[in-house]
Amino acid sequence: MKSSDITEPRARERIARLRKAIDHHRYLYHVLDREEISDAALDSLKNELFDLENRFPHLITSDSPTQRVGGAPLKEFKKVRHGTRMTSFNDAFSEEDMAAWFERLEHYLTPRTKTESRPRGFTRSVGSAESAPMFYCELKIDGLAIELEYENGVFVRGSTRGDGITGEDVTQNLRTVDAIPLRFSDADTVAANIKKAGLDPKSYILNPRRLVVRGEVFLTKKEFARINAEQGEKGAKPYANPRNIAAGSVRQLDPKVTARRRLDSFEYDIVTDIGQTRHDEVHALLKAFGFKTNPNNGLAKDMSEIFAFRDHWAKQRERLDYEIDGIVAIVNDNTVFARAGIIGKAPRAAMAYKFSPREATTIVEDIKIQVGRTGVLTPVAVMRGVNVGGITITHATLHNADEIMRLGLKIGDTVIVSRAGDVIPQVTKVLADLRTGREKIFHMPDRCPVDGAKVVRDGVAYRCSSPVCGARHRESLYHFVSRPGFNIDGLGPKIIDRFLDEGLISDAADMFTLEKGDIAALAQFGEKSAENIVNEIAAKKKLPLARFLYALGILHVGEETANALAEHYDIMKSRHAAISITDILKKFRDGSLEDLQKIPDIGPKVAQSIHEWFREPRNVKSLERLEEAGVIVTVAPRRAANAKFAGKTFVLTGSLASLSREEAKEKIRALGGDPSGSVSAKTDYVVAGSEPGSKYEKAKRWGVEILNEKQFLELLKNH
Repeated sequence: MKSSDITEPRARERIARLRKAIDHHRYLYHVLDREEISDAALDSLKNELFDLENRFPHLITSDSPTQRVGGAPLKEFKKVRHGTRMTSFNDAFSEEDMAAWFERLEHYLTPRTKTESRPRGFTRSVGSAESAPMFYCELKIDGLAIELEYENGVFVRGSTRGDGITGEDVTQNLRTVDAIPLRFSDADTVAANIKKAGLDPKSYILNPRRLVVRGEVFLTKKEFARINAEQGEKGAKPYANPRNIAAGSVRQLDPKVTARRRLDSFEYDIVTDIGQTRHDEVHALLKAFGFKTNPNNGLAKDMSEIFAFRDHWAKQRERLDYEIDGIVAIVNDNTVFARAGIIGKAPRAAMAYKFSPREATTIVEDIKIQVGRTGVLTPVAVMRGVNVGGITITHATLHNADEIMRLGLKIGDTVIVSRAGDVIPQVTKVLADLRTGREKIFHMPDRCPVDGAKVVRDGVAYRCSSPVCGARHRESLYHFVSRPGFNIDGLGPKIIDRFLDEGLISDAADMFTLEKGDIAALAQFGEKSAENIVNEIAAKKKLPLARFLYALGILHVGEETANALAEHYDIMKSRHAAISITDILKKFRDGSLEDLQKIPDIGPKVAQSIHEWFREPRNVKSLERLEEAGVIVTVAPRRAANAKFAGKTFVLTGSLASLSREEAKEKIRALGGDPSGSVSAKTDYVVAGSEPGSKYEKAKRWGVEILNEKQFLELLKNH
């Protein structure tokens, strides 16, 4: 039957059934997070209802699903006085803050007379377990707080929090939010839902004449992206965050604008006394009445479970389709909650435990140039350490010179640094009002800091004109961390490449200034792996002179040449003594080319390479930065002429179980011996570990004495 042919009695019956069906599916979708029919099918039911109500307009009621968008634009919002004050929450940012809050709360609630009993559910010991959960934890939605009023089951008024006492009437706009029911469920349905929740329906008022609930209106991330895409198509400025849109949408004078924003809502409190005694009951009752509640909320028996709840959602927040900025811990017992009262504008018995900020301010102390694998020069902000998103960061890429100009950034500026999810930290804004006049303008260099070649402009990028610069720089860093240099385990080529690409390092010294947060901020790097890398780097800051000279990557200076140089230039006599990098530089710069050529096994070509390396300004700067980064170089005592291994040559082959090859060589040198890389008739010992190579067979052919690891260790011990 067409709507134009239907009689009024039949229309009245059909309208009632359609409304009930549409409300049922709204409840399934928004409250139970499931659906029985498709969106298209639901839209078809809504269209039929709309057509029937147009045919019989006198059958339209305020709680009809068609009335979610309606009413003429308002000239202004009316003021609404809340029956009970709408409070906000005080904030905590650490476990210590939370423990201090709980201690203050217990102190306030401590019985003042011998006859006064302690409130049920409380204990003097923070974190002590009890038979009943002490707290209820909610995700703290980054939205706008609202109050909803129902009379005889029908939504009659919605308002903002305002100053907590008086808010604004935004009823028409809240009608457009599908998640907010225009009528709550009938008593029979409520009773059935309460039973499903494991509660007794007889304990509650199931059909209150008046019901006041509170909650939050917010915008999902998906809807935020859609709205900003529309802004982009119109050439308009994108919105900063979902919360601003949600707040602005609720306060639109034209409800049709609000409807286009597709807001969502969670309810979290019932103001009306309908028999609830605990906060977890409140959430069960809200759901039973047909309100949408957050399924991720839950009970916590003590402070440790609050901490675990907060830490879990700090890690999982990016998976949610809405923004949260922390959790709220609430004393679950309503009697205790009421007795604790209010301090300022916040309840004593609840606390917002916030996540680490995603934005923070800090000072840019320097801008350094990082040369990437392709020779592109990237400016990197070196910042005063700041906690952003739960990690401390000290570096942030500035991408290119154009970005620095766009930001108007100077060295010494106070800036806002942002980080969300796996996005690396970004400098998003300069706070020019905080300038002192001592800030410095940054200029891109004319010459490459790696090889001194001319820098050329390539679109927005600056690039070293030498085609091999980037690759050569990368290889020098690989060499620096390898054995027998600094031997930094876990810092292989792929990770070094990543650090270069992300602007975390520009030279070897930068590795020693990395903070855990700098690495953890990168995608695919967890806090544990970041901690392992930083700890390993810190553990390798101290190394012998020979290994340090090898790590510098001087042309023609291999392991044996580095050992020869170290032995010749060792100037300290006490074992384990350190030599400053400044002294090393001075020693080599003061020495002549002829002095180098007098060292055994160093010919003219090698001497020339060493001589030039220590006089190159870029290399001098690199050494100075390594010293500033805390690198410590140790020197062995001069070899005594009567040392037990004096004049003895050792060759190592295979793997030793009890010590590394580098450690074995150092022990040999400490006793006056000479580790060698090749076997000859002059070799005194070959130390063979597991899976020895060709040197083992050669030793047998030459008749060289072969020691296994046990014999070698005994030889060391006896001497």
